[in-house]
Amino acid sequence: MKKTTTLWLILLLMGVVTAKAQDVQEDLDNKYATELIKPGTVAPDLKMKTLDGRTVQLSKLIKGKTVVLDFWASWCPDCRKDAPEVVRMYKAYQQYGIEFIGISMDTDVEAWKKALEQFDITYPQISELKKFKDTDVAKAYGVKWIPSMVIIGPDGQVKLSTVLTYKVDKYLKELTTDTY
Repeated sequence: MKKTTTLWLILLLMGVVTAKAQDVQEDLDNKYATELIKPGTVAPDLKMKTLDGRTVQLSKLIKGKTVVLDFWASWCPDCRKDAPEVVRMYKAYQQYGIEFIGISMDTDVEAWKKALEQFDITYPQISELKKFKDTDVAKAYGVKWIPSMVIIGPDGQVKLSTVLTYKVDKYLKELTTDTY
């Protein structure tokens, strides 16, 4: 009888430990954001194109502002999954002067435009219109996985780099609570 009770207790404890382990969310930054630009680094400056083909200087778009760079592409399943949450954050934090800039890794302008309409993405968009791994912006910011997000402060320095939208939301929530 004592052996049976002990065995049941062991099995019960194993079940609790297994269930608890499944509840812990894996920090995907440890897997996919290892080469992303580090906080404290000055944001690299690059020239890219807008949807209408104008060339813009990234430094002019971010100067003196808190800006979230959203690295994404219309063909990326994880980007499409995260798009509603990124749009929600944009709408929630724009009232605090926080700006979002989409940096598309698309090569097809029409697919890019279609995704913007589909997900109601209205914040400014720029791209090199090159394959993801060939872009200067991916190299400069250490983007090896999309979606990725980088927050740049008004001082031009990187404040956060991540592949997880909840970390961006947490940072912006803390920033707006402390600042506004």
